[in-house]
Amino acid sequence: MASPDEIEAQFYEALQAGDLDRLMSLWVNDELVRLIHPGGVPVVGATAIRASFGALFARGPVAVQAAEVTRLTTDQLAVHQVRERVLVPGPAEGGGAQIAWVMATNVYMRTAEGWRMVLHHASPGTADESPSVHSGDANVLH
Repeated sequence: MASPDEIEAQFYEALQAGDLDRLMSLWVNDELVRLIHPGGVPVVGATAIRASFGALFARGPVAVQAAEVTRLTTDQLAVHQVRERVLVPGPAEGGGAQIAWVMATNVYMRTAEGWRMVLHHASPGTADESPSVHSGDANVLH
């Protein structure tokens, strides 16, 4: 795992393929790693993260693409803000798929085995958001 970018590309490929083993191989195998799905609560630990993604993949692969990424990287840690484009299936009554936008923060740490993911925190977003632009909204508490 030569770089955080390589891990990130494999992460999104694993989501698109619904490949749980591949996805989990990208994470630090530790009970302190964290996952937050859009609108969800924190999932803590590799075991719980595996179960969470297993339940998600039971419905099929995730049609997600990293549409835009900003990066902050040091020798030991990398933080990526990612604007994700997710294709969400429509209603069973013939509704077409819809595009959902998600803002995600992916954090990677250099380990003895190479770079690995330690956090994926995703929040609902909008089509006009960009991780490189901050509006300074006075209504945001933090």
